[in-house]
Amino acid sequence: MIKKNITGEIDIDSLEISDVMDLNTLQKFQDNFASSMGIASVTVDRNGTPVTKPSSYTNICSNLTQSTTTGKSRCAESHKKGGEEATRLGKPFVYTCHSGLIDFAAPILLNGKSLGTILGGQVLFSAPVESNFRKTAKELGLDGDEYVQAANAVKETGEKNVQAGAEVLFIVANALVKIGYEGLLVSTVTSDLSDNFSQISATMEELAASSINVSNNQHVLNDEIIRVKDISKEINTILESIKSIADSTRMLGLNAAIEAARAGEAGKGFGVVATEIRALSVSSKETALTISELTKKIQDSVDKTLETANSTLETTEQQTAAIQEVTSNIQEVSVLADSLNELAKSK
Repeated sequence: MIKKNITGEIDIDSLEISDVMDLNTLQKFQDNFASSMGIASVTVDRNGTPVTKPSSYTNICSNLTQSTTTGKSRCAESHKKGGEEATRLGKPFVYTCHSGLIDFAAPILLNGKSLGTILGGQVLFSAPVESNFRKTAKELGLDGDEYVQAANAVKETGEKNVQAGAEVLFIVANALVKIGYEGLLVSTVTSDLSDNFSQISATMEELAASSINVSNNQHVLNDEIIRVKDISKEINTILESIKSIADSTRMLGLNAAIEAARAGEAGKGFGVVATEIRALSVSSKETALTISELTKKIQDSVDKTLETANSTLETTEQQTAAIQEVTSNIQEVSVLADSLNELAKSK
């Protein structure tokens, strides 16, 4: 499983060869190389576990040496030491295995860290020394004659050829790993980018929906403000009627006072009532005038509020349109990021 460190970068220690290299491609390359060069080969991970099938293995190794428990154990130990030394050196390492054959280890490295090793060889630089192979056969519990016969069938080649073959495997394998890792980085980045854009797009859609609600609410608010203004006009109309009634009442009180004065003593009580009516009409008119002034202030305030509300509505509608356009652009970029991610995965 690919892991990331605290900075969000890929943790190379968590990578396997299969994460950065197609094993089928590696197997074909390994098979063709082994067949053309006459050199056995197999690829193992950093723990020594094979990730490919053996290519062009010799009879002495696959059918004899590794047919015994001791032979398998010695081969594993020999491969381990060869791989560790190659990793330490950072380049192919040619060595003699426990049975006397020439092997090599080509490290698969990524940023200086080991992902595995390509093991190869099973050749000789010169004719086999019979006594040495008989000794090995005895230690493994194998028939000496058969073991020597298998050793004589091993290909003889020059040291330069082995070194060159190991270098080819080293260069090609590490180049493939680097390409695969870069593709993995692209895939990871585009995947994160796609996720982020999806989140941003979702947020923008929510924001757009909210801005539409705000715009709708602003329309409602504008309608209510206009309604308040209309009501204040109605109030003014009623106040005008009150002032007219107050004026009429005042005149009526004045006439009543005149008539009371003519009536003399008999009209005194009526004169008091007439005076109160006149005072009441004056008070009603003053109150109506005060209310009228307040209503005018309300109308002025409503006009300013409506002007501000209209400006806010216009701004809100512009923001809504801008948010919708940004959302559309983000969705387009998100689609491109998804396409880039799929392209990186297909490498």
